[in-house]
Amino acid sequence: MKDRKKSNEFLLYGANGYTGRLIARFANLYGLTPILAGRSPEPLVEMAKELDLPFKVIELDDEKSLTAALNEVNVVLHAAGPFEYTAKKMALACLNTGTHYLDINGAIPVFEMLKGFHQRAVAAGIMIMPGVGFDVVPTDYIALVLKSKLPQAVKLELAFASTGGGLSHGTATTMAGNLGEGGLARIDGKITKVPLGAKGMLVDFFRGKNQASKQLFVMSIPWGDVSTAYTTTGIPNIETYTGISKKLYYILKFQGLFNWLLRTSLVRTMAIKKIKTLPSGPTDDQRKNARCMVWGRVTDAAGATATATLCGPDGYTLTMHTSLIIIKKVLEGNFQPGYQTPANQYGSAIIEAVPGVEIQYD
Repeated sequence: MKDRKKSNEFLLYGANGYTGRLIARFANLYGLTPILAGRSPEPLVEMAKELDLPFKVIELDDEKSLTAALNEVNVVLHAAGPFEYTAKKMALACLNTGTHYLDINGAIPVFEMLKGFHQRAVAAGIMIMPGVGFDVVPTDYIALVLKSKLPQAVKLELAFASTGGGLSHGTATTMAGNLGEGGLARIDGKITKVPLGAKGMLVDFFRGKNQASKQLFVMSIPWGDVSTAYTTTGIPNIETYTGISKKLYYILKFQGLFNWLLRTSLVRTMAIKKIKTLPSGPTDDQRKNARCMVWGRVTDAAGATATATLCGPDGYTLTMHTSLIIIKKVLEGNFQPGYQTPANQYGSAIIEAVPGVEIQYD
């Protein structure tokens, strides 16, 4: 790793977004100093004054400015979505400058695209690790644990749900941009298009040692683990689910009839305009009272199964902790060059270090 200015500094691109702001606010918990970066001057100036942090105004298309900024740090945390449009530009700049690339992306195509840079990252001596937040640290860990419990597993099912909280503008905008796109699953080793909500089931979610498990209905969705869990475990069949009301699930079962409409720029633009009128994300009190829950199950060819579950703070709080924990490890020299997944690289060290996380095995 190149010896650059300060070992506790990293570039936080997309700092003025909801999740970026949260990471910047609490970076000092881990002895880290983010250099705030993004393309909008006004919010960055205001944020830098509020948090007493350095900042840089950088357009991703401004190769000269981006290169100069990356040459000053060892690590960038890329938090500016939609990642389908931004991740490749940042990753290529990192390869050219020898800067470790981390992001909080959760999109399957982005994981697959970045995986294609593995050999270039090895040659550059840097690590590329997307999904260092709620997408996909807890689910990736559950996948790894279950693979160790049932090494011959041929099927992996992962589900998540939350209580309380809400969505940030960035998350909601990414979802709006994917309206009408259907679902994805890994079938016999290949990422395969399937209808959104192709499957639904009831799951017993663990809510903590002092609370009873809660049974919730979940439906299949295209979550990042369709890509990352395969890299981590090699399990050839992977399905991912999220909690949803049964009523909405049955409505979505008919989405295929009007996907053509949802994909139009008119409908997506209307959705994004509506998002901009909503709060930027959950309040601190909402986050404090919210919980995330993850469930996983593996099955082998003989029908034997193993399950594991965890619960922890809301997804945004968890993302703040996991991303900062990983940044600190990389800055300390704890990394493997190339494309890596969180659990494959760090095992249980990341998720078990997050305050409030509890894990239960069958």
